[in-house]
Amino acid sequence: IVQLCLNKADDDGPLKNLIEIAETIPKIIRPHLNDLAAELLKHISDTNADSNYRQLSLEVLVTLSESVPQCLGMMIDLEDDPEWSIWDNSDDPEDSDSNPIAAEFALDRLAIALGGKAILPHIVSVVPQMLQNADWRYKYAGLMAISAVADGCRKQMMQLLTNVVVTILPFLKDEHPRVRYAACNAIGQMSTDFAEYFQKKFHDKVVPPLLYLMDDVANPRVQAHACAALYHFCDECPTSILKIYLESIAIKLKVLLQSKLQELMQQGTKNVLEQAITAISTVAQRAEGHFLPYYDHFMPSLKFIIQSAVTPEYRLLRGKTIECVSFIGLAVGSEKFLYDANEVMQLLLKTQTGNIEMADDDPQVSYMMTAWARICKILGKQFVQYLPIVMPPLLKAASTKPEVAIFDEGDEKAQDDGWEFVKIGEQQKFGIKTAGLDDKGTACQMLVCYAKELKEGFSDYVEDVTKIMVPLMKFYLHEDIHLNKFVRGAAIESLPYLIESAKYKGDGLMPQMWQYVLDEIFQAIKMEPEPEMLANVFESFVKCIESLGKGCINEKDMEKVTEVIHEQITKLQSNAQMRQELRGDEDYDEEVEENLQEENECDSEVLGKVTDLIHILFKCYTQEFLPIFDKLLPDFASLILPERNWQERQWAICIFDDLIEFTGAASYAYHGYFLEHYVNGITDMHCEIRQSASYGCGIIAQYGGEEYTKFIPEFIPPLLKVITDATAKELENLSATENAIAAIVRICVYRPNLIDMNTILSQFLNWLPVTEDELEAPHIYDFLCNLVESNNEIILGKDNCNLPRILSIFASAFTCGILCDNAA
Repeated sequence: IVQLCLNKADDDGPLKNLIEIAETIPKIIRPHLNDLAAELLKHISDTNADSNYRQLSLEVLVTLSESVPQCLGMMIDLEDDPEWSIWDNSDDPEDSDSNPIAAEFALDRLAIALGGKAILPHIVSVVPQMLQNADWRYKYAGLMAISAVADGCRKQMMQLLTNVVVTILPFLKDEHPRVRYAACNAIGQMSTDFAEYFQKKFHDKVVPPLLYLMDDVANPRVQAHACAALYHFCDECPTSILKIYLESIAIKLKVLLQSKLQELMQQGTKNVLEQAITAISTVAQRAEGHFLPYYDHFMPSLKFIIQSAVTPEYRLLRGKTIECVSFIGLAVGSEKFLYDANEVMQLLLKTQTGNIEMADDDPQVSYMMTAWARICKILGKQFVQYLPIVMPPLLKAASTKPEVAIFDEGDEKAQDDGWEFVKIGEQQKFGIKTAGLDDKGTACQMLVCYAKELKEGFSDYVEDVTKIMVPLMKFYLHEDIHLNKFVRGAAIESLPYLIESAKYKGDGLMPQMWQYVLDEIFQAIKMEPEPEMLANVFESFVKCIESLGKGCINEKDMEKVTEVIHEQITKLQSNAQMRQELRGDEDYDEEVEENLQEENECDSEVLGKVTDLIHILFKCYTQEFLPIFDKLLPDFASLILPERNWQERQWAICIFDDLIEFTGAASYAYHGYFLEHYVNGITDMHCEIRQSASYGCGIIAQYGGEEYTKFIPEFIPPLLKVITDATAKELENLSATENAIAAIVRICVYRPNLIDMNTILSQFLNWLPVTEDELEAPHIYDFLCNLVESNNEIILGKDNCNLPRILSIFASAFTCGILCDNAA
């Protein structure tokens, strides 16, 4: 049948049906996979066949997971276009329907769908040979293949990353510009997929050659892609590393900006300029205040572009420039930016008020909305004066209703790029127009920003915005539409900031508004299908309670709180049980286990947010929360048992930590549920358990009643074992080690009669510095300061011989930023 289908050159329907079968019921095909793959591979390899048929055949193989070598073979189907290097458009001139592009996308999908264990061996066996080929097309395709699979093969490629990078770097100097371009592409992709490890390990190997390629004036496409690779690298680069290269990068970008601005005015070329401006944005964003010395290098030229690039062909350039100016302003702060802020706002408002005509799909719209939000952060209350102008378009965009329709398969609109489609049968598609929805999502995010930053200044808009945002918590069109999470996420995030702003309207609005919001929160918790969004609902709920304080939840609603917490823990336990059952299924393998681990991580995130809810309720209500806690105690007691997974045990320990901290001596009534697990947890194999249990032991010493006295000495030996372990200072163990140190410190401070102080102090300096845990560091360093101020002989040493060591410890603490100004 497949042979007959492939031979029918006038009908691609059978192949499309085969793709659908492979997607929905692949088990039917698997017994015939070898014969089917042979026929399809034969068709893909036929260079005389119609491109559409070759691509459809490839699509079948993508679905059936058998097409990596064929993808690589199709990726070399390239022509050496002499105009390629000077193409002045951010879009790739390569036809999106061409074989190389189709194969690249297919390879990306394969890697994500199948994972590194299935795909990376094919890449490792084929790509090195391609890179050694003298033909530039093979080198280009090999490098692009590395980029394509990096995301899906991240875990497995991490083990080979040094070899991969060493392999790629020489191609940044290849004689063919398209190979250099592909090498830049690979560097940019890995900067994203392996951030921030990639930046820390390879910065000295990557940044200099990228800066060198930014001078490749004969090949503007390479220049532009070097800029793109640089901003991907800088986007996740730690500030401490970026500072090393900041001056060189700033000088290079300044020269590039000025030269390409001249080209823009003389020749109209803009691609390199667009990429350079995006790079400037990212560098400023990451450098923050360190960008201040370079502010004047860039701001005059950027303002000139905003003022002058007003014709339609420069819409994207102007939008990127608006974004760049706002990022720079945010980086350097209001004192420096204030001089230019009013001029920039006037230019933006001139655009907004209609003097510059803007189409519905103008990219400047979203850039302007996000720029306003950043400028709002810079100006603070001074931005309130602009709200009457910037709010109407935001409210309009946020209120946009999605346009939906059902199309026949052959309808021309069914091919429109402005729509997303879901197949609903053999001949029809359900379509949602997404063009306007992008701006809807952006507008919702901006409303969140204004409410968060302006508080009282936003109070006049809080009722209207609440009526728009709260219903959007149910914005769910179809699981395949990516904007769902973007819009719902903004709606969920907005709630505590709207509540905070509404407080300035007086008591007349707040009770009714809070009850409306609270009812929708309960509904969202019950109905939200996405774990990520559900975690966000709990997070916003916590922030609302934190804002309103004790008394914001009445007795009836507290019963609902109890109900939703119990339902969530029961659901999570059921999910864990289902995952365990799947591990005994006949189809269970390493790939299934990876999926189960991902599901477990999602459930753990939700449980973490449930724990945060318990935390804020204990913090607000203290012992008054105990009757509610008693109803949930069986749930928490079951989570802490040794047979539960480590994430569940960790969060259960955190809940009992809050019980101790906020109810003090009253917590002793519950000690039978947790104390044994604390002692055992201090030396657990999982760092997270060790951290939580150690923290709990310190909290018992500080807040627990006298009833705990007989148990505290049991904590000390395992805590010391954690602190003095040979691997205690390794990165993955630091949080547990530092919490163990903090627990010992708390015992020394609050229960000194229960510990051998002289022995502890003789070892104490050897445990320092602590550099990881920002919550525990102030307690530890405060203890050290008190010892120094009291001239403790053990700490200072004979003739103050330990002072250099103590100064070195404090220097390390301030250098790494673990102590904020207040702590200092």
